Amino acid sequence: MAIEKFITTISRVVPIPIEEIDTDQIIPARFLKATDKKGFGDNLFRDWRYDKNNQPIADFPLNNPKYSGCILVGGKNFGCGSSREHAAWAIADYGFKVVVSSFFADIFKNNVLNNGVLPVQVSEAFLAKIFAAVDANPATELKVDLVNQTITLVATNESEGFEINAYKKDCLLNGFDDIDYLISKLPEIEAFEKKYKG
Repeated sequence: MAIEKFITTISRVVPIPIEEIDTDQIIPARFLKATDKKGFGDNLFRDWRYDKNNQPIADFPLNNPKYSGCILVGGKNFGCGSSREHAAWAIADYGFKVVVSSFFADIFKNNVLNNGVLPVQVSEAFLAKIFAAVDANPATELKVDLVNQTITLVATNESEGFEINAYKKDCLLNGFDDIDYLISKLPEIEAFEKKYKG
């Protein structure tokens, strides 16, 4: 299934300045029964968003109206814990296009990339600047430029580069999942097969 193309986005952010956010906090295990990716966003951070009476916790960032946007900013070691792909499904289904942290668990990073969400790993110093800027002004915007691999605080023009696997970058820029990528190479595959068919 194709994913949405990602070139550049400018957006306000939703900050969750907590370190070691694991996949069970992102999507609790009791919601893993479904195999369809749709609907997981409803339960993103479920136990942090709602109390035991199923009422929204007002000061949690996803419930706080002063925060909005398609960029989620989390603390260091985001996505640690189990390898459940449902965590990536929940983040994508909620509407986030970018997750920013100073460190990501490797499996989580691959899972979000496979689901069309860009993980942007920044230095701890730049992450602190983002949190400080959003704390001072919740309307703070970030610009994420995948082509040039930069993330920028729009108000101050402070910028930092980030790394991404070249194959995954190509897929995001073109809106390809792994199958779409292979299909895009079909003429080359057929030409190779024809040339070396014995």
